[in-house]
Amino acid sequence: MSKSTTILVVLLVSLGVLYSATVFVDETESVIITQFGEYKRTLREPGLAFKAPLVQTAIRVEKRILTSDAPPEEYLTLDKKRLVADPLTRWKVSDPLLYYKSVHEEVMAQRRLDDLVLSELRQELALYNFGDIVGGARGPLMENVTRRTAERAKEFGIEVVDVRIKRADLPPQVRQSVFARMQAERERQAKEYRSEGQEEADKITAAADKEATIILAQAYEQAQKLRGEGDATGTKIYADAYGRDPEFYAFVRGLEAYERAIDQNATLVLSTDEKLFRYLTRPAEAKK
Repeated sequence: MSKSTTILVVLLVSLGVLYSATVFVDETESVIITQFGEYKRTLREPGLAFKAPLVQTAIRVEKRILTSDAPPEEYLTLDKKRLVADPLTRWKVSDPLLYYKSVHEEVMAQRRLDDLVLSELRQELALYNFGDIVGGARGPLMENVTRRTAERAKEFGIEVVDVRIKRADLPPQVRQSVFARMQAERERQAKEYRSEGQEEADKITAAADKEATIILAQAYEQAQKLRGEGDATGTKIYADAYGRDPEFYAFVRGLEAYERAIDQNATLVLSTDEKLFRYLTRPAEAKK
């Protein structure tokens, strides 16, 4: 092996040893240094640090807030109704060493945390009625779950920020029957409202028909009265006219009869002895 090759190999080995001895700590994480599995120290400040090459190992632990989305579970409420809840937990590592010793990695930490949340949530939901859970009691309920879960999670080096329910609903098999009952109830109310409306409409229609009948009867009575008065006045006028000049009255009545019986396009053939001609041709004789 030549001298240059030896120098190159030594340089590469030195760089490898230097690289393995260098630890870059990001601001979003903490680094635990172990030696053959034994804890040595924890690096919390961001920047460049060093460890013994080859014999020491750097284990990175996330410092940011993490999210654990537990699968939906079915719970029993105080009023014996089944409820499907989907909890969501936000948490972070508060003690990297305890976290590493107890759960070792994030996946295991989420499993442990989900178990705690589901246990506390089941216990808390059993104290409330279904209507309160889906209504205004959810806030205090989840505060109790968060507080108790946070206490139990401390033994894993975990700080629970909060626990929330993304969705609280009835199981699918129960939901259909509930919707059917709700629909039946709405239909019953709709029929009741329609029946009340029809009853009110019938009352209004009956009252309007009665009023219209009364008005028509009164109008007919008034019309008959006026017609009778008019006929009486007309008869009196005819009688007075007949009494003053019977012949003239007969003449006028005749003209009126012809006027009603003959239109403008009609042709009428009359005898010369017709009274009408007497008035037109021999008015002096007609007066006798």
